[in-house]
Amino acid sequence: MKLRRPPRPTGAAFLLAQLGAHAADRFAERIEGLGVAPRHAGILRVVATTPVCNQRLLAKRLGVLPSRMVILLDELTEKGLLERKRSTKDRRHSEIILTRRGQRMLEKLSRLAAEHEADLCAALTAKEREDLAALGRKIVHQQGLTPDVHPGYRKL
Repeated sequence: MKLRRPPRPTGAAFLLAQLGAHAADRFAERIEGLGVAPRHAGILRVVATTPVCNQRLLAKRLGVLPSRMVILLDELTEKGLLERKRSTKDRRHSEIILTRRGQRMLEKLSRLAAEHEADLCAALTAKEREDLAALGRKIVHQQGLTPDVHPGYRKL
C-alpha cells in the first residue's frame, strides 16, 4: 500500500486571495444598508484626504478611466455626497468636494471599517495585527501597487 504524502500547507498567495475576497464580501455586506458600495467608500476617502481634488487627479490616483470616473462621480453627486465646484485657479476644471452629507457618510463608513477590521482580525493580538499590516505594506510596495487604493478600481 502506497502512502500518500500529506498535502502541503496552503501558500501565502492563496491565503491572501482567500482573505481578500472574504474581507471584500463582508465589507460590502456591512455597508449595504448605507446605500453606497465599496467603490464609493474608497472615492469618498480619497477625496477627503486630498487637499485639492479634481476628476483627473482622482482618476489617475485610483487607476480608473476618466470616462468611468465621470459616472462614479455622478453617482456620488446624485446621492448628495460630493459636489463639483469650478476651480478658482483654472475654470476649465472642477474641484471635487465632500459635502456635509458626504462627511457624515465617511464617518459612518470609517466606524464600520474599524468594526470590520476588528472582526476580521479578532484572532490576532495587537502586535500580530501591526506585524500583518507591516508585511502587507511591504508586499504592496514590492508589487508596485498604489498604497491605500484597492486594485479593483482598475477593472471598473
